[in-house]
Amino acid sequence: MSAPDARPQIDTETLVRRVIEIIENTRALPLSSSVKLDNKEEVLELLDEALNRLPDEVRNARWMLKEREEYLLKTQREGEEIVESARERAERMVQRTEIVREAQHTARRTLEAARDEARKLRLEAEDYVDQKLASFEIVLERTIKTVAAGRQKLSLAPPPVVATDSSIAGTGLTDDTLGGEEAFFDQDQG
Repeated sequence: MSAPDARPQIDTETLVRRVIEIIENTRALPLSSSVKLDNKEEVLELLDEALNRLPDEVRNARWMLKEREEYLLKTQREGEEIVESARERAERMVQRTEIVREAQHTARRTLEAARDEARKLRLEAEDYVDQKLASFEIVLERTIKTVAAGRQKLSLAPPPVVATDSSIAGTGLTDDTLGGEEAFFDQDQG
């Protein structure tokens, strides 16, 4: 058994939720609202795995739809066979007898039950596939927003340092544009 086969099978939604959890649990950088993603390789591996599994889940959903269609066709054929059988029997018997009426009634009930069951199965399968796709769409949208927000935070540059006195920051030079202390006029001085 190879190493990839030894890993338990996890569905795509679980993988994407793990990526969200990793991003949400990242630590903020000191004195910043930006975060540091320590396990970038793990996040990328999880996202790759999710993308690789997506076709399998879609294929499974398609397989389920195909199976549903085959079941519907089989049920419809069985219903048609029952109706045809009842019709042939009814033709052989007297039209107004109780046996003929009962056979027609049973055939109608069976056909209606088969149609109801086929309709129910079709709607359930469509709902299931729609729910899975909607769930995956929501997870992907959240992941995209989280990744975009993280990237935006990482791209912001820190604000420039503003000097607090008249010296030019870090140079030891002073700003003499006003001429130093002699530039101020004091009317009380003689």
